[in-house]
Amino acid sequence: MAEALRHPAALWAVPALIYLFVRQVGLYVLQLVVEYQNKLHGTTNTSLGELKSWDGEWFLGIAAGGYDDVPIRLTDAAGRRSAETPLAFFPGYPALIRWVDSLPSVSVEGAAFAVSLISGLFCAYGLFVLGRSVRGGSTRTGLILVTLFSASPMAVVLSMTYSEATFCAFAVWALVGVVKKQWILAGVCCSAAGLVRPTAGALIAAVVLAALVALIADRRDWRAWAGALIAPLGLLAYLGWVAFRTGDLAGWFGVQQRGWGSKFDGGAATLKFAFEHLGNPRSELETGTVWLLILAVVLVFYAFQRRLEWPLIVYGIGVLIMDIGSNGLMNSKARLLLPAFTLLVPLALVLARRRLSTVLTVLGVAILFSAWFGAYALAVWQYAI
Repeated sequence: MAEALRHPAALWAVPALIYLFVRQVGLYVLQLVVEYQNKLHGTTNTSLGELKSWDGEWFLGIAAGGYDDVPIRLTDAAGRRSAETPLAFFPGYPALIRWVDSLPSVSVEGAAFAVSLISGLFCAYGLFVLGRSVRGGSTRTGLILVTLFSASPMAVVLSMTYSEATFCAFAVWALVGVVKKQWILAGVCCSAAGLVRPTAGALIAAVVLAALVALIADRRDWRAWAGALIAPLGLLAYLGWVAFRTGDLAGWFGVQQRGWGSKFDGGAATLKFAFEHLGNPRSELETGTVWLLILAVVLVFYAFQRRLEWPLIVYGIGVLIMDIGSNGLMNSKARLLLPAFTLLVPLALVLARRRLSTVLTVLGVAILFSAWFGAYALAVWQYAI
């Protein structure tokens, strides 16, 4: 196998094959769980329908009709709907869907799944390059990192009509740009990520700070200047547009708070949620979410111990702060951890130095747990994710 991977064509096919295999396992388990639930409750749900549920319906609606013509049946968390409600969802992913949908014989749903799939593959290649580029990295590290990400507990959303796959694709290539000091790549990808998800705030912090450090070393580095200036443009553009539409400078944040009760409270609501569910577990998803948040915090300290490149730590901490610090839907917090993929890098570095049998065992367990957790979240859990 090692000899075969030395051929460039074979080597560069592996990240895609790993990603597709792991996600296919997840989809297969989802299908099994959906069929079991249908027999148990006499329902007629389908795995395809589950993959388009919750926020996925919003993205499909925006892609099909724009912000002003989203199906009226879609509402916020309180069951309300106003002209501003769709503005909670960023435009990058729906825009890509519309471009693909413009091709002959392509439906909106087909375009959405295609964008998620292609985004996931681009993300897989970015993770592979990142794993090879970090301090102490290697080809094996890159392949393990791809597997760990594809088998994240809520990696099922990578196969849904959700924006996570697209955001993570732009984010990882922005961070590859930072690690390789390719500042134009970092800035452009960061700006694009800012049109996809608000989590780009963490990415902007990492890219801009890294570019500023580079400028301290060499103020004549025009590429670092350009990267730092380009990086926040996407996020600022959308927030500015929503501010114009709502007549409120903090327009997008107001939409989030009024529609989904989401605002930054420093982690008070998350801490209360954690203590409640650790002391009195009520569901696998909620209890699992708490333990995943704890694990993410532990991984931050481990990243420092392993001397991971500081921009990658800044990004991971930023994603974690935005997740834990928000008092929004607690059921979504496991999903919102998915972009914190840099916290998986130290694990990949450690596993890359272990025996093959150990690596395969750990990754196998991760793949099966991810498949079960994602299937449970969609087919058994009755509330939004």
